[in-house]
Amino acid sequence: MAIALKSRLVVCHDVAAILLAWWLAFLLRYNLEFSTGQWLVIGQTMPWVAAIQAAAFWYFGLYRGMWRFASLPDLKRILIAVGFSVLAVALVLFLVGRMENVPRSVMLLDPLLLVLIMGGSRFLYRSWKDGHLFSLRDASSAPVLIIGSGEAAAMLLRDLGRSREWRAVGLLDDDAGKHGRWLSGVPVLGPVADIGRHAARFEARHAIVAIPASTVAERRRAAEAAAAAGLSVMTVPALDDILSGRVAISKVRKVELEDLLGREPVVLDSEGLSRLLSGKVVLVTGAGGSIGSELARQIARFSPKLLVFYELSEFALYAIEQEFSDGPVAVTCAVGDVKDAARLSAVFEKYRPDVVFHAAAYKHVPMMENENAWEAVRNNVLGTLATGRAAIAHGVREFVLISTDKAVNPTNVMGATKRLAERVCQGLQGEVVAGAGTRFVMVRFGNVLGSSGSVIPKFREQIAKGGPVTVTHPDIIRYFMLIPEAAQLVMQAGLMAAEGKEEGGRIFVLDMGEPVRIADLARDMIRLSGFSEEDIRIEFTGLRPGEKLYEELLADGESTLPTPHTKLRITRADDAPDAAWLSSLETWLSAPVRSEAETKDGLRARVPEYNPAN
Repeated sequence: MAIALKSRLVVCHDVAAILLAWWLAFLLRYNLEFSTGQWLVIGQTMPWVAAIQAAAFWYFGLYRGMWRFASLPDLKRILIAVGFSVLAVALVLFLVGRMENVPRSVMLLDPLLLVLIMGGSRFLYRSWKDGHLFSLRDASSAPVLIIGSGEAAAMLLRDLGRSREWRAVGLLDDDAGKHGRWLSGVPVLGPVADIGRHAARFEARHAIVAIPASTVAERRRAAEAAAAAGLSVMTVPALDDILSGRVAISKVRKVELEDLLGREPVVLDSEGLSRLLSGKVVLVTGAGGSIGSELARQIARFSPKLLVFYELSEFALYAIEQEFSDGPVAVTCAVGDVKDAARLSAVFEKYRPDVVFHAAAYKHVPMMENENAWEAVRNNVLGTLATGRAAIAHGVREFVLISTDKAVNPTNVMGATKRLAERVCQGLQGEVVAGAGTRFVMVRFGNVLGSSGSVIPKFREQIAKGGPVTVTHPDIIRYFMLIPEAAQLVMQAGLMAAEGKEEGGRIFVLDMGEPVRIADLARDMIRLSGFSEEDIRIEFTGLRPGEKLYEELLADGESTLPTPHTKLRITRADDAPDAAWLSSLETWLSAPVRSEAETKDGLRARVPEYNPAN
């Protein structure tokens, strides 16, 4: 009923506009002086004009749009409808009375006046609803500075114009050519470096970074400048999310550490990955973990025939199953231990996977170092061996092992077990007939932001409690990357091996960029949370068992070769373990329990570069 009433009101408004424009056209033509004869002409012609133009407006869909969101396409429809209707009016008046008493100038003035009245009223209404004409929100809304003056900033300003919470008071942009100009009624004040001065001038306490298409380094500089000025820093969603319509640009959120440490987007060979994954059965071990679950999400984009989630944790498996329950990709959940050869065989036999991503692992360095050392060996090494043998036995084409930079010159049990798992895959590749059977690939990368066991959640919790933030050593550094980037590059490495660009049994090394000092990371998180180091102090606690000051991506005797993908390199082939080595390893792994000393001695014997930290 409300919609129908609004439509009737709009029709009545436009009919009134038709009558007014026709009358004004005569009034202007005769210099605001009418004779009785001219009033008679207006009265005779006005019904024809109103009927023809109202019908034209209805035909051209002027009543399908909403005044609340009037825009240039609406103005275009008005221009077309008015232009057509004026031609129709002229034709009808000529046929009826040969237009003897209708001046030609009236036929020119009428459409101009009609467009002005109809278009102007619509845009005045939108301006009023958007708060650009009269608004009571200024007194209560918070002043905010926008970093950026491009398309994203313009879209954000349109959305903020309807907000009762925010009031944009200025734009900051490093492009000097834009300084002093205005965008949607908001001035471009100057460069980003001056944000502190402008924040004090307008008493702003918030800044929104609205440059989603810029580089990560530019967004980081902008966020750091705003944070250094004492502002609460927010950002607009990612450009891909805005363009796809998944998220509105007005859905601003606080800048997180991931935004500052984020890296440039990965360029994927989508066509190749479709060949690898589309219509295939793909099995992911450790599917409930941070890496395994992100792999599942990325794989699902390529429409596999079936996704098999293999996971020991019931809760983690339930969580990932619920995430995929309403999706278009078929999934099945298998509770199982990667050390259980019988369970693996049953799952592989039932679902016959084409591709396996082996992400299941124990990876918490201090926890695996002493009391749980043998369990780390069994899970990370025996689990890889059992899963790899199941893959060979059931005709899996591609087997991708998720490894770590801690496998390089390892000083801890976790790193040594992952290096040994790499060697296991190389040994298993030797059992496969060349050019046929399973192809094993290992992908080695550093820490991923937000993964389970990552330092980031720990720092957030400590900041929430008021500190202190604990860092083991002032000089400790680590490589970091985003979970989606790691998962995408793992898939890309699997594709390269699958298409024969690299032979099986090789180790891929991801481009991890520049290492990050953990103490600097802690300072960034404190500042982004709105505190200073005087509010929340950093406390150095000393290196933990098995922890190194820095991680490496290559062992001393290793070197890499480039691949077709800029973010992937491949290690030069080394001597693969033989069948006797694998047999000896299996014998060692068969023991149900070993002491910490026995475990580390066995690792030293099988991983020569392993040098336990004191």
